[in-house]
Amino acid sequence: MSEISESDRFECVVINVIENLLWKGVTVEDVESGGRVYFGKVKADENEINPGDTLYVGAKPITYDLEEKEMEITLYNTDNEKIDWTLI
Repeated sequence: MSEISESDRFECVVINVIENLLWKGVTVEDVESGGRVYFGKVKADENEINPGDTLYVGAKPITYDLEEKEMEITLYNTDNEKIDWTLI
């Protein structure tokens, strides 16, 4: 596996948004690979996100053993502000 820098960003398109009172569940798809990632705790009151919007993900390997998880994936808006993160 090639090393991925935390500063690397991959352009993604929002596929689906599930809204409730406090959080949004956001599914994004990588433009190049077609891979999808779900982020479950995007703050609803701070982020206007709709299907078709462009967001960015950054990835970095985790250095500790955690239930077969290997990467921390972070979701960023177009202003490079961190919106949410997940482990895969």
